[in-house]
Amino acid sequence: MYTGITQGLFDVTKVHHQPNLTTYTVELSAPLIENLVIGSSVSIDGVCQTVTAIHHYQVTFQAIAETLQKTTLATLIPGQKVSVERSAYYGKEIGGHELAGHIFETGRIIEREVFEHSLNLLVQCSKTCFGYLFEKGFIGINGSSLTLGRLDTIRHAFYLHLIPETLRVTNLGEKMLNDHVNIEIDAKTMLIVHTIKQHHQNIDAELDKLQERIDVLEKKLNIGC
Repeated sequence: MYTGITQGLFDVTKVHHQPNLTTYTVELSAPLIENLVIGSSVSIDGVCQTVTAIHHYQVTFQAIAETLQKTTLATLIPGQKVSVERSAYYGKEIGGHELAGHIFETGRIIEREVFEHSLNLLVQCSKTCFGYLFEKGFIGINGSSLTLGRLDTIRHAFYLHLIPETLRVTNLGEKMLNDHVNIEIDAKTMLIVHTIKQHHQNIDAELDKLQERIDVLEKKLNIGC
């Protein structure tokens, strides 16, 4: 689990792309290396990744086919900066909201507006993803816990309003038009939406059965007449 509070930007130093497997190395800082072991979980641009090797400050990870299909890790290149967060532990402050590092899909930046001390992004997602979004709700973008701004129902897009601190510790300020970002939907929100939809479907099914019974009774009454 992660808190959605990114701990900094770090350089990708090596990338080896193979069919259905990408092995890459990120150079971390001394504080992030502390107590890190092979098998530890680290959020890389919001994606939960397992440490496979450690050499000084160089930490290696591997992304398999499912991860590559759903995230931006498929396009990693050496020299690229990624947002990093170590996994949370019991007693740690959750300054954002709980994130699992399980990416729903990637979204595309379709508008970018720069201000003196902030940045607005409009991110387009799929219709399915959009169905889980609510204005002033929260969302995970490249591992950062962010508040959803206004929703564009026509384009299935949502606004993000980024403050200076977010721009300082994440790579979101470097993203340009048509760049993609990783989207994680809040699991509790998804569960609530699914439960409500299932409840409505059950009601609709019962209404259909009731209508069928009414139709049968009407036919019998007509025959009797």
